[in-house]
Amino acid sequence: MGQGRTITAQDLQWIRDLIAGHPDWGRSRLSVHIAQQWNWRNDVGRLKDMAARTMLLKLERRSLIKLPARQREGTSNHKSRRVQADQSELDLLGQGLADRSLGDLLPLQVVLVECASRRRLFGRLLQQHHYLGYYRPVGENLPYLVEARCGELLGCALFGAAAWRCTPRDRCIGWNDEQREQGLALVANNMRLLLLPSVRVRHLASQVLSLLLKRVSADWQRKYGHPIFLLETFVDPEHFSGTSYRAANWVYVGQTQGRGRQGPGPRIRSASIKDVYVLPLHGCFREQLCRSPMPRQAAIFAPAASAN
Repeated sequence: MGQGRTITAQDLQWIRDLIAGHPDWGRSRLSVHIAQQWNWRNDVGRLKDMAARTMLLKLERRSLIKLPARQREGTSNHKSRRVQADQSELDLLGQGLADRSLGDLLPLQVVLVECASRRRLFGRLLQQHHYLGYYRPVGENLPYLVEARCGELLGCALFGAAAWRCTPRDRCIGWNDEQREQGLALVANNMRLLLLPSVRVRHLASQVLSLLLKRVSADWQRKYGHPIFLLETFVDPEHFSGTSYRAANWVYVGQTQGRGRQGPGPRIRSASIKDVYVLPLHGCFREQLCRSPMPRQAAIFAPAASAN
């Protein structure tokens, strides 16, 4: 049920006793304690308490345990944790760049967001200027800020967990259900890409994408202990044409069926239909993704020269 561990009757009773013996503990503390006791960590030693939380929620949905009430309403649902934008801080960002050429901004800098102040800025940028807004992501993710050579803020990008199912992507990879379950963590989704509205510079978006692809796998390896072999993204054709992705060598592989990232059902449409683009980061990405079990300490690979 979690991290390759089969939950036995003894495990289940231990969890029940843990909940009963600590009525003052919230769900977060329970998750951390279980992850510590079972040594659920990623390959760089980070505690996987969210995996423990997911396991607890599954047990509760099956009526096997009763979790304590949420201490803060809605905090387990990432879509409820909406970041509020501060318009006063964002009005001046990117001003004066509308008439600049790409050469004036090079070399671009992509900065991994790690400190709290940058995280707040990152969230407010997306909430204010991205048409999808911003909800704090759950699970493995990498947020970046994009700056010009003089430090002027140009935009931001977010990479996170890949969609559980995506028929065009899965067909491109050629894996079966078992291989997808094992290898999905080696695929990342470009969830957001934003250039500030006041920054109107030709070819800037494709340059940003090209720069990011050189960073993502190595940064993921350092933070989470494994590389990324394939990137995916979903482009809403009602808003964008995907030109920047194609210019950066991303490949169009088809369209979604409008069921959302987790797919509520085979005949239920819950989201708009998106164009699906992928970008291999290694020439043998299919072999890497179709391995079983998932390689835990794979080497960092240089990006492929071309995704065509």
